Amino acid sequence: MLLQLLSYLAVAVFVLGILTKVVKYLRMPIHVRWELYPIPHEKGREYGGSYFEELNWWEKPIEKSFIGQIKFMVPEILFVRGLYHDNRKLWWASFPFHFGMYLVIGWLALLLIGAILNIAGLSPESVPATFLQSLAVIFGAVGFVLGTAGCIGLLILRTFDGDLRAFAAPKDYFNLVFILAIFLTGLLAWSSSDPSFVIFRDYLEGVITFNPATIESPLALAHIILLSLFFMYLPFTHMTHFFAKYFMWDKVRWDDERNLRGSAIEAKVKQVLNYRQNWSAPHIKAGKTWAETATEEVE
Repeated sequence: MLLQLLSYLAVAVFVLGILTKVVKYLRMPIHVRWELYPIPHEKGREYGGSYFEELNWWEKPIEKSFIGQIKFMVPEILFVRGLYHDNRKLWWASFPFHFGMYLVIGWLALLLIGAILNIAGLSPESVPATFLQSLAVIFGAVGFVLGTAGCIGLLILRTFDGDLRAFAAPKDYFNLVFILAIFLTGLLAWSSSDPSFVIFRDYLEGVITFNPATIESPLALAHIILLSLFFMYLPFTHMTHFFAKYFMWDKVRWDDERNLRGSAIEAKVKQVLNYRQNWSAPHIKAGKTWAETATEEVE
């Protein structure tokens, strides 16, 4: 029962923590635009340019391509494309780490679906249930192997590569060791005591039905405990970039909304210009608003 209570607590902390951060990001002041083109949601400008170049652009409707954004985001998220082009050496460890994590998330989702189907009365021996469980085995096994290899690779690089070691903080090593322990316990539980991941599926079924399931495998037990603790820990770390990227892409890199007179953007800009500076420099005096600093004459 205590194990299930830990799982309930983990889900609650995870959801509340993520929602708190989302609200925080939504309420933050307007950002400074990057002005980097092309923007994926603009049609016909794959090689640069912007609708701001068009004559009387403010009189024309804005056309955005959701497909263009998806075409950019999917390779970046799944295959860490930016790192592949910018730092190939790091990509060889980062890609299996991230892709392994995605597969493990898929593994959890498949087990959850299987548990729900069991509760609904579908026989575990039925074709749909068997297919889902087989798919879960593939996702879980491959995910744990890739994730373990990626974690070890990242730890080696951060330890022995001078460029990475120079800005690696202790929490970076802790996070990698923590995640490595999750991958390893899952991998060892699968290879030694739960080759079909039935133990994990039955545990999820017990969580949903409030009917505690007995976990006899120490490795499976350790994996569930570590995974629950990680879900509680995750919202309070920089690893929330898994959803914060939306704000970085959609609200910073790709934001080309018009700042027209009387618009919501103009109101946000005016609000920011009224912030007072609490620091000074040879060219800036403390205590003034940004509007005063931006409009005063330089001596």
